[in-house]
Amino acid sequence: MADKSLNKTELVAKVAAATNQSQATVDTVLGGLFEALAESVAAGTKVSIPGWLAVERTHRAARTGRNPQTGETIQIKAGYSVKVSAGSKLKAAAK
Repeated sequence: MADKSLNKTELVAKVAAATNQSQATVDTVLGGLFEALAESVAAGTKVSIPGWLAVERTHRAARTGRNPQTGETIQIKAGYSVKVSAGSKLKAAAK
């Protein structure tokens, strides 16, 4: 894990400074981005920003698990998950 993190407020401030926009404007745009991302993933649509990231909904089949406290076998229902893949520019920035 990284020692440093950037929360939403800090991200908004950083983007606002880099783009000469108000923090309120940047916050509204980021809110719209996250809302559109959530709606698309919920609908099963893959969202791809070439070079940066791809986000898609994946299906997990039902399976048998084990309760770690009792050791009892349990059935885990099928469900959905989200897969986020880093693009080439994001991977290069991490090096």
